Amino acid sequence: MPTITAFENSPDRGKGQARDMRVRWALEEVGLPYDVRLVSFAAMKDPAHLALHPFGQIPTYEDGDLALFESGAIVLHIAERHDGLLPKDADARSRAIAWMFAALNTLEPPIVEFGMTMLFERDKSWYEERLPVLKDRVRIRLGELSHRLGEAEWLDGAFSAGDLMMVTVLRRLNASRLLEEYPDLSAYVARGEARPAFRRAFDAQLAVFTAASTGK
Repeated sequence: MPTITAFENSPDRGKGQARDMRVRWALEEVGLPYDVRLVSFAAMKDPAHLALHPFGQIPTYEDGDLALFESGAIVLHIAERHDGLLPKDADARSRAIAWMFAALNTLEPPIVEFGMTMLFERDKSWYEERLPVLKDRVRIRLGELSHRLGEAEWLDGAFSAGDLMMVTVLRRLNASRLLEEYPDLSAYVARGEARPAFRRAFDAQLAVFTAASTGK
């Protein structure tokens, strides 16, 4: 049974945006039981954790002698070894993996920069001038993704690891309401969130925050 790491006290306050959510969801989609080891912010900088994740973050993944870090690499590992997240056809499989990379490398960077600015830079003198620029960068990517998705249910045929990764990235916009400008993308995210495996993963992550906030 693999073991993953997650925040002992989730900084997103149970909203399901911490990156262990992606790994939990993937494990739930393929029906693979797993253990979770909760780590504090201090523990993430300890030598034991740095041996697993050289940048002192979560999640990590351990299964026997294998230890992995980076959510995308972990999800890809799970998807390649268990049915349910990658197509059987070789070309479709490669396209699904390409969408995983697109989510992490093309969509997530401007979304994270925008989100971090809103959270931590409101007191800066340049905040009001910079925020519209960051919003427009996100809108460009959302417009391109919306155009490609069109009226399709998922990005390339059946639901895949590419959709899993893309939905988790787009969910980072929930607080900004930017996604509401693209009804097709809002519906796409809602379809992902409606999947039973997503709900199980979300509830498991939320339970950690709830326990931490109540002291249980």
